[in-house]
Amino acid sequence: MRNEYKIVEIGGEGEIVEKKSRFIATVRPVKSEEEALSFLEEMRKKYWNASHNCYAYVIGAQGETMRCSDDGEPSQTAGKPMLDVLLGEELHDTAVVVTRYFGGTLLGTGGLVRAYSKAVQEGLKNSSVVIKRHVILLEIATDYNGIGKIQYLLGQRGLPVKDAEYTEQVRLQVQVPFEMAEELKYEITEATSGQARMEKIWEGMA
Repeated sequence: MRNEYKIVEIGGEGEIVEKKSRFIATVRPVKSEEEALSFLEEMRKKYWNASHNCYAYVIGAQGETMRCSDDGEPSQTAGKPMLDVLLGEELHDTAVVVTRYFGGTLLGTGGLVRAYSKAVQEGLKNSSVVIKRHVILLEIATDYNGIGKIQYLLGQRGLPVKDAEYTEQVRLQVQVPFEMAEELKYEITEATSGQARMEKIWEGMA
């Protein structure tokens, strides 16, 4: 699993005009190929009278699923350039549809590649992109003697406590970047002379 990757959290739209042809890019976060295809169908219905609805999407932390389509434009002039923009921005779980209304003037292959790429960039400018990180949720149980040392270690690393319970013991839940987890466990064990108990509650991208 990658330690971090970028996704579109909130999709957006962007529009450019080239030689009277309108290119409307709609960007959407998607979790699966079914979602991506459903989004494409939605755009085809919305822009039913457009000349073309070209698309590209990248799904999965490793980009396991990648598809693109020129939707009738000359081969490699629409879908592939659109996909290249998503890959260049290192985006995952993201789909984009660029709708073209033909303006009567042919753009040529180079012009089409530039127009479709630029439209996607415009759509991404109006979208909210966030970085997801591979993290674990760690529960730390300690006595009151150890809590100060643990809070000091967490503070040093800028790790916020997600939840805390003060009873006979203190229980803290802390979200820790995956690559930092083993070192932090070692430091807590050392600082509390092995008194603190630690348990992984959850692991994933957050």
